[in-house]
Amino acid sequence: MANLAPKNKKQNGLLLLALAAVLLLLPLGLDSYYLNLLIVTVYGVYLAQCWNIMSGYAGQFSFGHATFFGLGAYTSSMLFTEVGLTPWLGMLIGGVLAALAGWVIGFLAFRYRLKGHYFALATLAFAETLRVIALNWRFVKGAMGILIPLGEKPTNFQFGEPIYFYYIILAMAILITFLVHKLAKSKLGLYMVAIRENEDAAEALGVGAFKYKLIAVSVSAFLTALGGTFYVQFYSYIDPELAFGNHVSVNILTPVIIGGVGTVWGPVLGSLVLTPISEITRGLFPGLSGINMIIYGAILIVAIMYLPEGIIGLIQNIWHHKIVARRQGTVSEQARAGAKQEGV
Repeated sequence: MANLAPKNKKQNGLLLLALAAVLLLLPLGLDSYYLNLLIVTVYGVYLAQCWNIMSGYAGQFSFGHATFFGLGAYTSSMLFTEVGLTPWLGMLIGGVLAALAGWVIGFLAFRYRLKGHYFALATLAFAETLRVIALNWRFVKGAMGILIPLGEKPTNFQFGEPIYFYYIILAMAILITFLVHKLAKSKLGLYMVAIRENEDAAEALGVGAFKYKLIAVSVSAFLTALGGTFYVQFYSYIDPELAFGNHVSVNILTPVIIGGVGTVWGPVLGSLVLTPISEITRGLFPGLSGINMIIYGAILIVAIMYLPEGIIGLIQNIWHHKIVARRQGTVSEQARAGAKQEGV
């Protein structure tokens, strides 16, 4: 058994190297459409993991992640267009602002014991409030939105070729997936899961639910805001609906529900399945506005009805049944062998 561990580690290392090579070489040779599809898919993985930290592990279901996304997008955009501050710094400032907003939302909600649907509706209300404010506030350009001047300076988070955006979002997605992986195995992650499963029992055992829920909300908000900055730099435009609209929150949370809430790889699988379907459908039916949201809704309904634990849950169940069947087969063979020996 001692000799198997190094062998397994070596195999895992080779698999990771092979996967890294595939991810690095994948965009080479792709035309603009498929490269854009690849970027949007990996971007979906990143945002899904952001939501997964707060709602999947800590159990604080959010319908208003557009709040944090929009704050990140608008903060970096305004600082860049009005002050000339590089978006690389603007995204960090936006992240801090979003984390502060998340802390305030969480503090008020948890202070008044809002849970479940009530907390989800509270997050939705904050996002809608910011959408209306941005829509009517001339300082942030109102309904006209903010147009980012085109350029090719990497110091301004602008590139002549979209492939650079792919490598940036790939790095962000890998880092946050690694973060979630570490979180799942950490004491902090165990506390969050305990709060998600039974908050009263967790508090009775000495877990500070209020503190750890605030940490989850603030961290998730900060990371989501970074994604907002990436969006506005990639598309060079943002407006109140694109930043704070309900569809933003739906797009963020749906891949997690499809893939598996509170798992490391659920958001990855959910985004890999859902984002290409949505983008391809939108391309096939350009005249049907909102067709991607209809697809999202239909898939979400099917997932809730038939895959309550997501794709990850389905895979785990199939794997479990195979192991059980294999063990039962082994036991049956041993029983038959024993019966033959007794007969002899």
